[in-house]
Amino acid sequence: MNPRLLLHTLAAALLTLALPATATATAAERPHFHEYVALGDSWSADVTVLGIDSTYAPSGCAQSSWNYPKQVAARLHVETFRDATCGGATTAEMTAPQNVGRVPLLAQGVNPAQFDRLTPTTDLVTVGIGGNDIGLATAVMGCVNPLPAPLGTPCRDRFARADGTDVMSRRIADTRSRIAGVLAGIRHRSPHATVLVVDYLAGVAADHGCYPLVPILDEDMTWFGARLRELNGMLASTAAENGASFVDTYDGSRGHDVCAPAGTRWVEGLVPLSTDPPGLAVPFHPNRLGADHQASTVLSVLGS
Repeated sequence: MNPRLLLHTLAAALLTLALPATATATAAERPHFHEYVALGDSWSADVTVLGIDSTYAPSGCAQSSWNYPKQVAARLHVETFRDATCGGATTAEMTAPQNVGRVPLLAQGVNPAQFDRLTPTTDLVTVGIGGNDIGLATAVMGCVNPLPAPLGTPCRDRFARADGTDVMSRRIADTRSRIAGVLAGIRHRSPHATVLVVDYLAGVAADHGCYPLVPILDEDMTWFGARLRELNGMLASTAAENGASFVDTYDGSRGHDVCAPAGTRWVEGLVPLSTDPPGLAVPFHPNRLGADHQASTVLSVLGS
């Protein structure tokens, strides 16, 4: 055989043999988790009206069957999965039970303290919390205005202090220590876990509203959007300071807010109807498209 041809043949053979090894190494580098625990509030539970799954928590928590923790668990093929997420949860419910029997039509018991699902062998934890600590849902509903501008009174005026500071901004700052406490509590109970802090979707546009489709004045929508970004910023910095990874679902969800048309919006507005999935929805909460984005972003951070 021609010596040059022989060298080319040997090189090609070596390259072919090297490919499976490279593929195997890449697969080996991908994290494999065995025990996944999801913690959080309604935006992690992806609360629903018609698609409630009570496998992991009482029906009063309104966990959807398609929420991002369930999607992530299915994609990762974890052997053990516990979903503690629950509508209305605050950081206090990490260590205390939450009575969800008061929810109309969903009268079922108590969600145990969410930390009860953590064990020393838990190796993956997602947590999305903080919105209820600052009164996010109450603020949104309080901003609904039956009168358009200039007749309506901006709700942001109610959050302005005489010294020029913002009440909601103060609450966000005060919640930082609680989020740090949650992360410390997770680390104490599950010291070997990969911990992901998941933020809040871009539920409102940064610079405009869509009155009367969503009856919140434009200036209030802008104010609320600024506070939402402020909350996410606090979550990101607190995660970094406490050794957790941060999952940014906000940036990738811009343009899919409550003002977007059906099929494009990932967070529903005031009218409790959705096309994703069709039927009744929970106002100002992610729909299934939003849950899909949350799941894909979490998986991206995990390299899966």
